Amino acid sequence: MAATRSVTGKVLALLGAFTPEAPELTLSELARRAGVSIPTAHRRVRELVAWGAIERGADGRLRIGLRLWEVASLAPRGLGLREAAMPFLEDLYEVSHENVQLAVRAGLEVVFVERIAGRHAVPVLTRVGGRFALHATGVGLVLLAHAPVAVQDELLGTPLHAYSPKTIIDPVRLREVLAATRRNGYAVSDGQVTVDALSVAAPIRDPSDAVTAAVSLVVRADCAQPAALAPLVMAAARGITRALRGFGR
Repeated sequence: MAATRSVTGKVLALLGAFTPEAPELTLSELARRAGVSIPTAHRRVRELVAWGAIERGADGRLRIGLRLWEVASLAPRGLGLREAAMPFLEDLYEVSHENVQLAVRAGLEVVFVERIAGRHAVPVLTRVGGRFALHATGVGLVLLAHAPVAVQDELLGTPLHAYSPKTIIDPVRLREVLAATRRNGYAVSDGQVTVDALSVAAPIRDPSDAVTAAVSLVVRADCAQPAALAPLVMAAARGITRALRGFGR
């Protein structure tokens, strides 16, 4: 017999039912996606709406509320990191007018903490607060390269998804890429997410010198010069590292 979910578990399931593909849901859609009854969804949603975690539109459809965003923005890894990084992300954007991304690792995934999108830059699949695979993105390769060996072994021991024909899914080849990333001080993801995009990423270190985040530029692959972009990205990463070491003093 399946274990009965707690009230907290049901609330988390309701919140987790919203996705980028389904940002607005009716009550019945929400109940079905969360795996709870409509009466249960109605009671929990009423409480969540009153608190501000969920909002109800004029058409009755439900969406994530601003109160939840306010709470999420207090996450230590996001708050201090964003404040320290923003001047350098903006500088990187000004010299390139390309997509600039800031990310951290959460388990076996990348979580994007900030992004500045270039108006005429190549389209990207990432969004602030969104998650993506470690093995395909530039920031993901940096974070994976500096992750504990146990994390690397766990990821490389599972089947890896190929997002494009250029995605590296062979564990041996991927380990070579991770070693090169540590040796060179930056990673290049060439067409591994979409064939038209190339990412150059570099590590950001916390006061203990551990790699805690990564910054990247994402440009059009057909005109990219990774060797020319790497110094820009690495300089931004060093600047953010220095800022983190002085943050809060």
